[in-house]
Amino acid sequence: MRKKLLMGAAATAAFALVLTGCAAGDTDSGSAGGLQIDVPDVPAHEKMGDFESEVNIVAWSGFVEDAWTEAFEKDTGCVVNRRVAGTSDEMVQLMRTGDYDLVSASGDASLRLIAGGDVQPLTLDLIPNFGDDIVEGMKGQLYDTINGKSYGIPIGRGANILQYNSEVVTEEPTSWDIAWEADSPYAGKIIAYDAPIYIADAAVYLMAHEPDLGITNPYALDEKQLAAAVDLLKQQNDIVSEYWSDPAAQITSFAGGTTVAGTSWEVLRKLTENEKFKSVLPEEGSTGWSDAWMLATESKNPNCAYAWMDYASSPKVNGAIAMNFGMAPANAAFCDMSDEAKAHCDYYNATNEDYFKKVWFWTTPIEQCIDGRTDVKCTNFQQWTDAWVTVKN
Repeated sequence: MRKKLLMGAAATAAFALVLTGCAAGDTDSGSAGGLQIDVPDVPAHEKMGDFESEVNIVAWSGFVEDAWTEAFEKDTGCVVNRRVAGTSDEMVQLMRTGDYDLVSASGDASLRLIAGGDVQPLTLDLIPNFGDDIVEGMKGQLYDTINGKSYGIPIGRGANILQYNSEVVTEEPTSWDIAWEADSPYAGKIIAYDAPIYIADAAVYLMAHEPDLGITNPYALDEKQLAAAVDLLKQQNDIVSEYWSDPAAQITSFAGGTTVAGTSWEVLRKLTENEKFKSVLPEEGSTGWSDAWMLATESKNPNCAYAWMDYASSPKVNGAIAMNFGMAPANAAFCDMSDEAKAHCDYYNATNEDYFKKVWFWTTPIEQCIDGRTDVKCTNFQQWTDAWVTVKN
């Protein structure tokens, strides 16, 4: 199971210096053009040639398995070499070695790779399976679409939901308030995510409960808004029993009774294998994550890499990846392939865009306000990292 940890201070400081360009167009989170910023002018691979002999992939555990690589290797002659990474930071570092062609990047890594010139824009015509069946909510997003160019081929997505022990929390929660407010009846048994990006979860709550702060995107916080989010996180710290970054630790905390409510992924609730653990996407909405295949700028095997992206985007293979990891697949056609597939898609809300419209997918904070503001500078991830250190002290 992956741990989506975030980059160190030195890396984030360098990244913040890169992503400081002025907005050049629509920066709405639903814009099909994605974000408008200055990034390296990297050429795209525009025409398929002969397959090379291999493709080297950095991926989350469960994304590249023998069960579906064998047919690909037989059909293309491209041997799949997999390197499993445990964190987004590790993925970025590995991609910068020049030894890998593809990476299954999350939104907290993709902007780093694009801004660093480490990945190239994609020629979508070379990926036939990136078509009408790819869910609309995973196309043209801020974290992998820059200046109208697509840098990522969607794999799957998930929400950071509120999980609870229904034997203790006997009424289904409708709000995150039980996990954030000082007077929560479950104080001392709340679990929270342990990473600077969790500041965005506080921002989502403030968007609903303190509208005067003017937060319209939880990843676009000016200094005053960041301070408010940190104050809320410090308040939450007094009622938190445990912070988690290792999914196994989160499961153990719920199963052992240390925790009765808090932030989770749908797959973690499922893995507890106990019907008393339930989950809900509260009325305020939530943060979430979305993964995409991204192609190295200096890929030595671009034809095999494009072939893999197309193969892995087919309904059968994309669905196998989604079921293996525990997330909503990107290719909606998978959901009609069998009763099992339909049940999986229903569980993870795969084609429910109304559900995912309430989810703010992880996007690395940058000094350019991605909510469209130009009269103020937003805080970058280095500032978030520094702020996070103060939350638990």
